[in-house]
Amino acid sequence: MECELAKQGFEPGSCQVFDFSTGRSGKACEVTLRYRAGVPYRLIDSIILSRPEHYLSIYQSGCNFECKKCHSWRFTQNAVGEWMCPEDIAGAVERYMSGMEITFVKREHATSWHAHELCKSCGSCVLRGVRSENCPGVLSRDKIMLSEQGWGPARNIVAFTGGDLLCQPDFYVRSAELIKERNERVWILMETNGYGLTPDNLDRYQQAGIDSFWLDIKAFDDEVHRRLTGVSNSRISKLPAELKDRGFVLEVSSLFIPRWVETPQIASIARTIASIDADIPFTILAFFPEYRMRDVPVPNLGEMIEAYNAARDAGLRRVKLGNLHLFVHTRAEYELLKEQVGLQGI
Repeated sequence: MECELAKQGFEPGSCQVFDFSTGRSGKACEVTLRYRAGVPYRLIDSIILSRPEHYLSIYQSGCNFECKKCHSWRFTQNAVGEWMCPEDIAGAVERYMSGMEITFVKREHATSWHAHELCKSCGSCVLRGVRSENCPGVLSRDKIMLSEQGWGPARNIVAFTGGDLLCQPDFYVRSAELIKERNERVWILMETNGYGLTPDNLDRYQQAGIDSFWLDIKAFDDEVHRRLTGVSNSRISKLPAELKDRGFVLEVSSLFIPRWVETPQIASIARTIASIDADIPFTILAFFPEYRMRDVPVPNLGEMIEAYNAARDAGLRRVKLGNLHLFVHTRAEYELLKEQVGLQGI
């Protein structure tokens, strides 16, 4: 299969995926994407109601990045899962929407960011009959349910996540069109590294009815980005503006990786976002050792607070820290974190 990025004049991704059927690696678009009678099929690892995002997540095999720190490498860097076509995807979304007590949110809240404004996933209201001290207090208990990853509501959002092949739009465009044909009240979110979001592809996603993007910016420094992922980030820094110009709902995240992506780079990413719109939500996630970076430590509490403050100082008004369990280990540390960043920052 010809590389769609190359056809459009861009550098191909770093997209080698191990194929168990052949015992060797191949391009993700050849190993985890195929056509049958003109219909695109993707390898899908799982489809579940995910937490703490509170939406239906479609976890895909295969990716156009080979991230050294990949947290989903078991199915993104290896070809595993079930072959599914857009009709299969639309059917799964339809079953989700009809089989759950759905909490409907407006399109502007079709993000992971807004999930915690509804529920913190503690389950206290169900298990103990009382709300936790940090509960947003906006949902009735009958909206809270248990799924594979924990407690929370089921929002009217479906997200494509895990591996990223947005450089090959056909599968996503056809899936989005079918989903919207069956239910216009479903918001479609793409969790992405951004590498496949060329201007032509963005136009196709806009026309197909995609609502929202969660853009994961791996690094600000181009050399670090290439060492982390295998490719340059020269186009990715321009994406927030391009996504906003096309009317997509946008949130951005970055991973704090000690010795790789620390506060100076987080601040630079935040300044880039703030120059476009200071209200774009930005989440700083704590790294944990995985895949080919098992020798890199997790960040500590002080480093995460410093990064948070730097993002706020860069002009962003909506900043949050994620993966708290990695850097908050005691009640005293949790109280210190709340004092420093407030409940809105966690």
